[in-house]
Amino acid sequence: MIQTIDLRDVQPNRATLATLIPRSENDFSSATDIARSLIDAVRERGEEALLEQAERLDGVRPSGIRIHAEQIGEAVRTLDPAVRLAIEESIRRVTIASEAQLPVGSVTDLGDGAQVIQRWQPVARVGLYVPGGKAVYPSSVVMNVVPAQVAGVSSIALASPAQKQFGGSVHPTILAAAGLLGIDEVYAMGGAGAVGAFAYGVPSIALDPVDVITGPGNIFVAAAKRLVRGVTGIDSEAGPTEILVIADATANARLIAADLVSQAEHDELAAALLVTDSAELADRVRAELGTLVPATHHLARVREALAGQQSAIVLVADLSAAASFSNAYGPEHLEIQTGEPGAVLDLIDNAGAIFLGENSPVSLGDYLAGSNHVLPTGGQSRFSSGLGAYTFLRPQQVINYSREALRVVEERIVALSSAEDLPAHGDAVTARFTAT
Repeated sequence: MIQTIDLRDVQPNRATLATLIPRSENDFSSATDIARSLIDAVRERGEEALLEQAERLDGVRPSGIRIHAEQIGEAVRTLDPAVRLAIEESIRRVTIASEAQLPVGSVTDLGDGAQVIQRWQPVARVGLYVPGGKAVYPSSVVMNVVPAQVAGVSSIALASPAQKQFGGSVHPTILAAAGLLGIDEVYAMGGAGAVGAFAYGVPSIALDPVDVITGPGNIFVAAAKRLVRGVTGIDSEAGPTEILVIADATANARLIAADLVSQAEHDELAAALLVTDSAELADRVRAELGTLVPATHHLARVREALAGQQSAIVLVADLSAAASFSNAYGPEHLEIQTGEPGAVLDLIDNAGAIFLGENSPVSLGDYLAGSNHVLPTGGQSRFSSGLGAYTFLRPQQVINYSREALRVVEERIVALSSAEDLPAHGDAVTARFTAT
């Protein structure tokens, strides 16, 4: 069902581990070509291209791309009360955690009348993408919208694929989550076309271009975000989900197996890895998977994900080697289920989100931990972070010097500008002290 990779005799250096990491072979070049054609079509033909793409890719042609406010209100009114309470609690928790991410401005005094002011400004407009393929993700609405609102973004648009079951509209649970957050600009569009629409705008439906695009998606969404980067900002190229569990002999095999299955049910390309220094625990987890997988709701999907080359049970010499493997992999979700999880945490550098102990499963982070579940995949946690309020903020430096403070550094500015053969730079300073 799931492969075993034995690295107990392998030196845990980054170069070696990079060649041994199990990942799916995604044809990114092919996906990029397809994404480019979809984006170009939207740029050239606007709404008509989006309607055609929905009909071809989602199996339904919407009556219109923009969702009317009445539909959003109706979705809120008819939402299951239990689901509403869960969404509202998720909003509350993610809001509190996002507010803690807000940086504080500062003023640095470098001398009398010489100040550099650090301030943080939100972008003006964002486009938030919520997937709608194999599952429904109201939680992703919360994870995208709340940090943008906390950051102070004034204009928020949301897109999710058209649903055949609902006549080409966005899934009503997605609409309800948007309504509970006060979002009324919602579009029934998905995939690369939606990313292109956000980046370049669609005048015929009054969709203005955005400054930043965030949200997870499939390989075509990731490819599209890569293509429009530079025209607009993006969070990361989040693709199929990943879970990596570091565990030792003290861990509960049944809970580990349940956590692996929980992420494998997302997608056939989902990656599920256990990294352990205990061969006995590996055997117990494999046995538990043999029991849990046949009983799970999305059996075919889970079985394919676990049997794929991107999933594995990895045997290592010790927990230090486990941490080295994890750092080389850079997982989206990292669980640490060891006797002393804090000691392992000290060895971890790269992960989108880290879950300590057996009572902090990834599912908690997916919904109600307060953390954000929009996280970098494909090893991008080595240089990218998960979504947060900071995603929508830009640091700006404001320079405020008095005449006398400028005079103090005049001579040195002239010296440096002469050294760089840019004398006009120095002249621009001395001009302020030259009588006219």
